Amino acid sequence: QVQLVESGGGLVQPGGSLRLSCATSRSILSSNVMGWYRQAPGKERELVAAITSGGSTNYADSVKGRFTISRDNAKNMVYLEMNSLKPEDTAVYYCSAQNRFTGRVDYWGQGTQVTVSS
Repeated sequence: QVQLVESGGGLVQPGGSLRLSCATSRSILSSNVMGWYRQAPGKERELVAAITSGGSTNYADSVKGRFTISRDNAKNMVYLEMNSLKPEDTAVYYCSAQNRFTGRVDYWGQGTQVTVSS
């Protein structure tokens, strides 16, 4: 059973914007720290942004001021708004649910490709 389902990736020109969406369940959303990771070819997966159940957020330095993570508890959704995109943002983006007690990511989405290119 798929617990996290991403959508919204695609091809965008440098300077453009995209919004990624992650659909999940109420139980996962309410009990985990939700996040977005990305993995570029030949690189390790890295945390891009995270948001707690209380709405606290943190971002990788490389995306601060450009990306915004948010959640809609009524719709059981998590979003990543990406602005001023750069070619180095090109990667597969994964939605994640991290256990707030163990720190382990218990759920991963299937990933969505984001390509920034002219």
